[in-house]
Amino acid sequence: MRAVVLTSYGDPEVLTLTEVPDPEAGPEDVVVEVVATALNRADLLQRRGFYPEPGPKRAHEIPGMELSGRVATVGSRVQRWSPGDEVMAIVTGGAYAERVVVHERQLMAVPRGVAVADAAALPEVGITAHDALVVQGGLRSGGWALVHAGASGVGSMAIQIARAVGARTVTTTSAGKVAAVRALGADVVVDYGAEDFVAAVAEATGGRGVDVVLDVVGGDYLARNVAALRVGGTIVQVGVMGGGKATIDLGALLPKRAHLVGTVLRPRPLEEKAAASIRFAQEVVPAIEAGTIVPVIDRRFPIAEIADAHRHLEANANVGKVLIDL
Repeated sequence: MRAVVLTSYGDPEVLTLTEVPDPEAGPEDVVVEVVATALNRADLLQRRGFYPEPGPKRAHEIPGMELSGRVATVGSRVQRWSPGDEVMAIVTGGAYAERVVVHERQLMAVPRGVAVADAAALPEVGITAHDALVVQGGLRSGGWALVHAGASGVGSMAIQIARAVGARTVTTTSAGKVAAVRALGADVVVDYGAEDFVAAVAEATGGRGVDVVLDVVGGDYLARNVAALRVGGTIVQVGVMGGGKATIDLGALLPKRAHLVGTVLRPRPLEEKAAASIRFAQEVVPAIEAGTIVPVIDRRFPIAEIADAHRHLEANANVGKVLIDL
C-alpha cells in the first residue's frame, strides 16, 4: 500500500510517499480502506521529531491520527462491523496510508448525511472538543465557554458543540477570521490582536465569568484565563501553541476555586479512547445527523501533496480542518 513515511525529521520535504507492507490485523481489529485523513498540529510536531507516536515503535513511522473510510476486513472476534461499512476513527498514528488497522471499539459509523470523504474532519477535533468542554469542563445548557483559536479545527468544532448543548461562547481569533468564526455560531468574537478577551467576557457575562475555558494556546493566556473564569469554573488546556511555560498568580486562582485541567487524547489507553469515542457517537453524532453540527473543511489535498498541506497548516491559513484524500 501507499503511505507517507518519516525516515528523518524536519521541514515538510521529509514526508515521503512510498510503498510499505499492508498492516496486519488482530482478532479484535478492523482493516479500514482509508478514503481521507486530516491534519492535526500534533502531526507537525511529529514531523519535526518532537511528538512520537506512543507505544512500541513500528517498522515504518507513518503519521496521521484520524481517518474515514470503509471496512475492508474484520478480525475473527469482531462483531460490530462488516466489510463495506463506512466508518471513522481516531488512532495513535498510521492514518497517512491507504489502509489502517483500528480496534473495533474505536470505530464510529460515519454520520448519516455526511460524505465518507468529509467525515475525516470529525473524529479528532470532535472528540477533543466534546471531551474538554462537556465531559471534563462540565459545560451545560445556559453556560458560557471561552474558546480560544476559534478558527482552528478544535475551535470550530467547540463553538458548534457548545451551541448544540445550549451554551454560549466568547471566541478569540485573528482579525482576518472574525467573520468566519462568527458564521460558525460564536456569540461574541474577539480579535485577539486588537481586543481584550477578559473585558469581552466580563461584558458578555455581566461580570460573572465563563464556566469553561478551552485553551489551545497556553503561555501568557493562563493568567488571563483565570481572570475570565467564574468562581468554580474550569480551564481545560488542550494545547500550547503559544508556549508551554506560564506564570500564574496563585492569589488570583484560589478565590476562584478553579480547576485547571491538562489533557491530551493521543496517549490515552485503548479503554479511555474507546469510551470517549462511544460517548461522542451517542451525544454529538445525533446533532451532526440533524445538521446542527457540520464538519468544517478548509481545504483538501491529494496524498501526493502532503508537504503542501503541512505548509498550509503551518501558515495558520486555515479555518477548520485540512483534509488529505487517499
